[in-house]
Amino acid sequence: MSVDTPRSIVLLRHAKADWPQVSDHERPLAERGRTDAPVAGRKLADTGITFDLALCSTAARTRETWKLAVQELPHRPRTVYEERLYEASPGELIAVLNEIPDEVRSLLVIGHNPGMHALSEILAGQAEGGALARMNKGGFPTSAFSVLSVPGSWKSVEPGVGTLVDYWAPHD
Repeated sequence: MSVDTPRSIVLLRHAKADWPQVSDHERPLAERGRTDAPVAGRKLADTGITFDLALCSTAARTRETWKLAVQELPHRPRTVYEERLYEASPGELIAVLNEIPDEVRSLLVIGHNPGMHALSEILAGQAEGGALARMNKGGFPTSAFSVLSVPGSWKSVEPGVGTLVDYWAPHD
């Protein structure tokens, strides 16, 4: 694949988590999260994107979200559990994206806020339709995802290079 072929990045925030007496990293999904994660998976499938790679935070709530969402996809992508996604800033997230091999055309990142929302805004130099307005109105709740198209190689991903193609959130 040419590096000129646009790439897809989908940024998925984990589903609603519970607050039991465990460390933040080990928080499981709440009942609503266990209901919303498969719905998000079906909406991911509806995008028509066949993911080549999924990067998932090592936190319990992101792993559980992915386990429930991936069952709804027609194709299970290779999955890498990436500890650097937990509590990552947008700059740290971009550094991870810059390491993706160029043969990966479509990437799904399962992570946390404020990183997923901030990265969506930072990468989106432009937006299609009302995607940006919907994303900013909703504030990127749990189980929400953004779909971005970026030109060039992964090494060239930087602020403003992408187009926000779509945004979806449950309970809209």
